[in-house]
This record gives sequence, C-alpha cells and structure tokens, in this order.
Amino acid sequence: MGGPMQGGAVREDPLVQSLFYLEVTGKFDNALVFRDVTGIGSTSEVVPYKAGRKDDYHTIQMVPGRLQWTEVVCKRGITSSMDAWKWRQEVEEGKVESARANASLVMVDQTGKEVARWNFLRCWPTAITGPGLSSAANDVGVEELKFTHEQCTRVK
Repeated sequence: MGGPMQGGAVREDPLVQSLFYLEVTGKFDNALVFRDVTGIGSTSEVVPYKAGRKDDYHTIQMVPGRLQWTEVVCKRGITSSMDAWKWRQEVEEGKVESARANASLVMVDQTGKEVARWNFLRCWPTAITGPGLSSAANDVGVEELKFTHEQCTRVK
C-alpha cells in the first residue's frame, strides 16, 4: 500500500522562494542579493518543414531551429553598492569583452540554505536602471539589472 501517491512515491514539495543572490566572477566584491529574478532559461526557434514523401503533400513538421538564451532580469532594493553599475559601465565604455564574466545565480531558502543554482557563461549586463523617484512615495527604491549570456545550466 502506497502513501498519498500511487506506487508509494514520496511527494516532493516545491521550493519556496526566499532570496536570490548573484555571484559574478571577478566583478563583485560581494554577491548582490535580489528580491525578484525572471528570464532564466532558453528557447528554440521553431522552423516549419514541409515534408516531401511520395503521396504526402500536406505534412508539415515543426523542427527545432537555433537555440536562444533568454535575458535575465534581476530586481532589488537600491543599496550603496556600486558593483552592478561599474560592471555595466564597462559595456557603456565599449569594453564588452572585459565585461564578460561567468556568473551564478543562487536561490536560498528562509534559513539561508542553498536550494538551487544556475551557472551562466560569458555574461554581460545589457541594461541597468535606477529606481523611480518620488518624494510623495514611501516605497523602497528598486533598481534593475539585465544581463545576457551564452549558456545557462541548472546545477542544483
């Protein structure tokens, strides 16, 4: 007799998101902590291919085309750290090759234990934006860092 799932399988609960931090080799003194990260992953172009077999004039196969890595968007409350801004400044000054670096995005649970890790190859920041400013608001200012890469691997 199994448990709540057929065959006696043990259910694994989804990971609860808590904190994310970004380590960029040779660019940051300390890892940058983020509250929101999107865009981790890849897509493939879809190419329609019209099959050409005898007596088959209507078959269209969808085959994978070029692999594309998605741009990663990280948001956090603004701090006094200038590391992300300095990294982006390298690109603004035309030093894209020196800006390229390997990076890891690490997700930790509420106790600080690492629960997931994604490694990125040859990243460089495509954009950085500061917070919207308003003296009438009582919100935390949020800055946004976007980066692109040439490969993403989930290792944990």
